[in-house]
Amino acid sequence: MATQQFESFSLGNGLRVIVQPMSAVQSAALTLMLPGGSIYDIPGKFGTGAILAEMIPRGAGQFSARELSSAMDNLGLQRGVSGGVGYITVSAATTADRLMDAIPLIATMVLQPHLAEDQFEPAQELVLQGLHALEDEPKQRLGHYLRACSYAAPWSNPAEGILADVESIQLADVVNHHKSLILPNETVLGIAGNVDVPAVKEALTAALGDWQAGDLPALVTGGTDASPKHVEHDSTQTHIGVAWETVPYRHERYFEAWATVSLLSGGMSSRLFTEVREKRGLCYEISASINTQRDQARVFAYAGTTNERAQETLDVMVAEIRRVHEGITTDELDRCKARAKSTLIMQQESTMSRSSSLARDTLHLGRVMPMEELRSKIDALTVDQVRDFALEFASEKMALVTIGPQQLDPSCINSVSVAS
Repeated sequence: MATQQFESFSLGNGLRVIVQPMSAVQSAALTLMLPGGSIYDIPGKFGTGAILAEMIPRGAGQFSARELSSAMDNLGLQRGVSGGVGYITVSAATTADRLMDAIPLIATMVLQPHLAEDQFEPAQELVLQGLHALEDEPKQRLGHYLRACSYAAPWSNPAEGILADVESIQLADVVNHHKSLILPNETVLGIAGNVDVPAVKEALTAALGDWQAGDLPALVTGGTDASPKHVEHDSTQTHIGVAWETVPYRHERYFEAWATVSLLSGGMSSRLFTEVREKRGLCYEISASINTQRDQARVFAYAGTTNERAQETLDVMVAEIRRVHEGITTDELDRCKARAKSTLIMQQESTMSRSSSLARDTLHLGRVMPMEELRSKIDALTVDQVRDFALEFASEKMALVTIGPQQLDPSCINSVSVAS
């Protein structure tokens, strides 16, 4: 694999930019991560950031909503604006020769959105529709509840908002959200593709150089919801979620954490799939994954099963999680490494994926981790390292959330001693 080259610079207003030239491709993509996610939503106004994300593309500067959309379509610009927990993310991709023309349009959209009265209600209604749809998706609801039982506020604030709150949000709340939070010195921009770095810097300076820096408001902190938590739902299915603490992406032992979770849920040969679903036929779906903030992280595990087999599913699921340190083989770890390398290769071929990684790495690590270093960290993992990590960071204290007609016995999640 060829050595990757990156160039990083900051504009005078503090905007951090990371560019990865990729001469072998004909496309270019950017990912702009703006402060303004749900951690900044004011209690009682959860969903303000989500509405802002819906309104940003609805007209800006001299462009009406239709004119802005047409101008971007004329450049073949594939784009999206999405609200998240920490950030509002603007992503865009087009052919490399058109990126310089796209940058001013994106800058206008982000810095000068109309946030007009006639666009507020449709944006609010879309967020409300999403929340109503969530009521019909128990798995998605469970993820929200599990997060609230795992992270303290505001990191547990729902990115999609809360139904009653969204109904009470006013346009002035959204305008203030944009004014107080969309700041260049707290924003990161990743660009990847067949681009010329000096030309990119010149275009960004012209489009974003006058953006004024500022200070973010203080976060409103709080606690976690009580666990175990059961949500009664009249259904033939029970949804089970468990979560436990692990190390975040920036931690020196993150890849040991990743390997531990990959052993549990990294494919059809992984332990949860094999032991809980295939051998015992307890559930129709089971998975586990790491959710990482900058300074904290959790593993979220999910199982969907029938009501009759729900208790057994929970018991076996937790038992498998707690004995993940047992009997790890070189072949098993090698399969995890092979899956990771396959993913890395596919990511390297996508400018959109690369631009996202550039921005994410900068936010979490303060630098970009080259593919060669990432691959080296994966290759260097040993069975002993992963086993030791699984023992040291054992999932003794778990959060539990269930959705279904009956509450389950939570005794299996109580703290236990993990033998070495």
